[in-house]
Amino acid sequence: QLQLVESGGGLVQPGGSLRLSCVASGINVGNYAVGWFRQAPGKEREGVSCISRSGTFTKYKDSVEGRFTISRDNAKNTVYLQMNSLKHEDTARYYCATKILNYYSVSLSQPADFGSWGQGTQVTVSS
Repeated sequence: QLQLVESGGGLVQPGGSLRLSCVASGINVGNYAVGWFRQAPGKEREGVSCISRSGTFTKYKDSVEGRFTISRDNAKNTVYLQMNSLKHEDTARYYCATKILNYYSVSLSQPADFGSWGQGTQVTVSS
């Protein structure tokens, strides 16, 4: 059974760091590009970052560029999101999702374009 499980969220002070993990089971995550999305209360789900199947290409939302780093370990069937210099506005529930793309392609298209989703992990940035 296909399943994506996010973890690593929590409460962190502004300027702090968190590392999110997205572990896949039931699929070979290496066959998919993987995106991280987030949704804050009352707001639409938005794309944060995406990594290609190869792991060599990445894409970021402008507001997280330079602070967040996406990576993957296909041998562990896992994709990570390292989040540094966190800000209040990063507070949201974070989700990972898969998309079928060419080996070197990335996309931060609409969430509806992505397939399997996890349940999310909550990130709260507060002093």
